[in-house]
Amino acid sequence: MAVALCAAAIVILTSGCAATASPQTRAEASPGAATTAAGQDDGNDRDRYGDPAGEESPAAPEEHPATALEGMTIAIDPGHNGGNAADPGQINTPVPDGRGGQKACNTTGTATNDGWPEHVFTWEMAQLLREELQQRGAEVVLSREDDEGVGPCVDERGRFAGDADADALLSLHANGSKSAAAQGFHVIVSDPPLNEAQGEPSEALARALALALEDAGRPINTAYGADGISRRPDLAGLNHAEVPAVILELGEMRNAEEAAFLRSEEGQEILALAIVGGLTEWAEATVAAGEG
Repeated sequence: MAVALCAAAIVILTSGCAATASPQTRAEASPGAATTAAGQDDGNDRDRYGDPAGEESPAAPEEHPATALEGMTIAIDPGHNGGNAADPGQINTPVPDGRGGQKACNTTGTATNDGWPEHVFTWEMAQLLREELQQRGAEVVLSREDDEGVGPCVDERGRFAGDADADALLSLHANGSKSAAAQGFHVIVSDPPLNEAQGEPSEALARALALALEDAGRPINTAYGADGISRRPDLAGLNHAEVPAVILELGEMRNAEEAAFLRSEEGQEILALAIVGGLTEWAEATVAAGEG
């Protein structure tokens, strides 16, 4: 869940992402990269800058002109965690949902049809987003330190952005609709809002992100709203947010074409740049309105 936050997520897919050749994954692009406990690439800098132990010299990070993001703090919540499945007692513990009820601490998340888990996708996206945002002068805080732990619980994920005095909270996810025909992204906000930040500031953040993802060629999942924005009262992470916050459901993992896009290095870079672009538009509007 500072000018604005999210977490449960700021959450994109492009048409025509399938090609005759399968999109290259980060693991395929860098066979020697470090892996998570599940054997997935952890998205560290060796993927993009080469292995320091190898023959290639690290490339200098790309420089970007100053933007409205400079000096802001962005909280990123990579949904779920790699150790959740191994500790059902912890993740099923009830926690406050922010509206007087209770929710399970966390869940394992969804997966592609061949078993690639959502928690790996969100972790890889968080690393890429952190790098892109830092290059633009933003400070980035994460809700979890790696992809091998348990939790944190959804109420903590919503509060941590406010505790960090963040300006916005993006919670990264991918959807797991039962139908393999489902496609597209959607962005979720808390509704009705429980505080000022959950109102128009979060709506403005959601609109900017949805437009940026659409401009990047990702289809909207209209099952959740013609504008790509879903308004819900039942998500504890958003309910506990005290900064502008969104959950980004960046695609459908059980759609084979979208799953390939989400898993590919190219697809993740398209999504990350779109999210950064949407955040920049939102930050510029926020500063112009004198709210920054």
